[in-house]
Amino acid sequence: MRIGLLSDIHANLEALKAVLEHLDAQGSDALVCLGDFVGYGPDPNECIDLLQSRLQAAVVGNHDQAAIGTRSIDHFNLYAQAAIVWTEQVLTPGARAYLVALPLRADIEGTLLVHGSPRQPVDEYILDPRTARASFLADAFRIAFVGHTHQPAAFVERNHRVSARGLLPEVPLPLLPTHRYIINIGSVGQPRDTDPRAAYAVLDTTGPTVTLHRVPYPVDETQRKMEAAGLPVPLIERIALGR
Repeated sequence: MRIGLLSDIHANLEALKAVLEHLDAQGSDALVCLGDFVGYGPDPNECIDLLQSRLQAAVVGNHDQAAIGTRSIDHFNLYAQAAIVWTEQVLTPGARAYLVALPLRADIEGTLLVHGSPRQPVDEYILDPRTARASFLADAFRIAFVGHTHQPAAFVERNHRVSARGLLPEVPLPLLPTHRYIINIGSVGQPRDTDPRAAYAVLDTTGPTVTLHRVPYPVDETQRKMEAAGLPVPLIERIALGR
């Protein structure tokens, strides 16, 4: 079974369309999303409309919660706050209802799906082995997929020791039965690893392996829409830089 894994779309319709086209060309049996459908970008309703009928599983992200009013925006930076306020104003009732119904955790084919971490499903950023180890200790999963940091990475536990490794595009990572994994699949709409191309991953359960993919998209078109919506200039500039 081949499962497409998306995260942190952030209302970037051009990036999402490019990723789905790339995924469809390869073929997949299922599609999941690890949250943050909205925030930052100019097309929240369109992204939700495009995805919701295709997804077999999805979880909520922190920007999703903020946009529907179930999370305070006080801890977001000022640019993110402005985008959240704008998003809340333009969300359709149907899009809002979809975000409200999203769970904190989900699973598919025995793998755990969360936005932040297995220990703190929405909030926690896993950026180092020490933080990853706390999640390995907190939950009995073998493989977990996460987003939230917008930076692809893999954290591997073997014999109670945790190490970090990068994910190289188009290079399958074998998922060994003697190891446990937390795998960050990066961001579709807001990459922050200095590569502005959209990121997503495919889990092949027959290996099993997971493969990161990077897909170019018309950044300037998204930027034009953001400018027309009056979204903050730093948010417009950063998507061309991948940071």
